[in-house]
Amino acid sequence: MYTLFIVLTILACVLLVFVVLIQNPKGGGLASNFAGSNNLMGVQRTGDILEKGTWVLVVSIMVFSLLINITNPGMSSGSNKGIDLQRQITPTTSPSAPLQSPATPTPVAPQEQPAATDSTN
Repeated sequence: MYTLFIVLTILACVLLVFVVLIQNPKGGGLASNFAGSNNLMGVQRTGDILEKGTWVLVVSIMVFSLLINITNPGMSSGSNKGIDLQRQITPTTSPSAPLQSPATPTPVAPQEQPAATDSTN
């Protein structure tokens, strides 16, 4: 059942791409071919049919996505996964004692450097 919903979702996505690409955002596209005669082969307004088809496909993708989530075989043991997650969160050992702050080093007196002699004389 899970695989069937995935296949139906992919099919609905592909159909939605085609339906959206057929439409023209400014009222043209496939609908503009039938603008001269409104009753050609029983099609009165193709734009309305494409718009309704778009909404039907979008809603079907949402429903299939929810059904995929419900029938997911990996989530059959939901209560055990919560226990496993809780075991990963809780620490298994007690924390070690806090580290001692390092002792402040004693300042070292600067060493005196010998005076530089001028050897240019």
